[in-house]
Amino acid sequence: MIAVVTAARRSACSAVLAAAGGIALGTDPGEAWRTGRYRAPYLRDPLLDAGAFVETLETATFWSHLSELRTAVTTAITDALAAQGTPPVVLCHISHVYETGASLYFTVLCAQSDDPIAQWAHAKDAANAAIRAAGATITHHHGVGTDHRAAYQEEIGPLALTMLRAVKASVDPVGILNPGVLVG
Repeated sequence: MIAVVTAARRSACSAVLAAAGGIALGTDPGEAWRTGRYRAPYLRDPLLDAGAFVETLETATFWSHLSELRTAVTTAITDALAAQGTPPVVLCHISHVYETGASLYFTVLCAQSDDPIAQWAHAKDAANAAIRAAGATITHHHGVGTDHRAAYQEEIGPLALTMLRAVKASVDPVGILNPGVLVG
């Protein structure tokens, strides 16, 4: 049954892509991705040891805003790191797709400064401002965490923040579940 549904969805998707000028490339691109998918994370530590700076961030928005968002975030990161004397390479791909939009996943590579934590904090602040200005969400499949807490709270606004705090107080009255992570 699942194979039948999958085949029908694939056929429908292929028809839409072909009508939009898409060209089928066969299975080679997918196989190349699958083969390299779990190799890339193992490159990070040797790159860091060699003095490279490697970081990632994600966001999501509606289809109609993807191009604007990619440009805004790429520019913000590039400008922030170049101003620190470490011009980056900023890569971006769509990591998740939905009926209404998609998630953009950015990978950043440049030379490390003397303080890579401050280096990234400056670039991440610029990226977060660009994400918020574009009306996108500050986070996606990796969650909010302390890195995104302030920007997330700005994104959802005071009413939603009050609601989240009320839910947390109700289900976690002692405050032991991720204290200070989401709602601070």
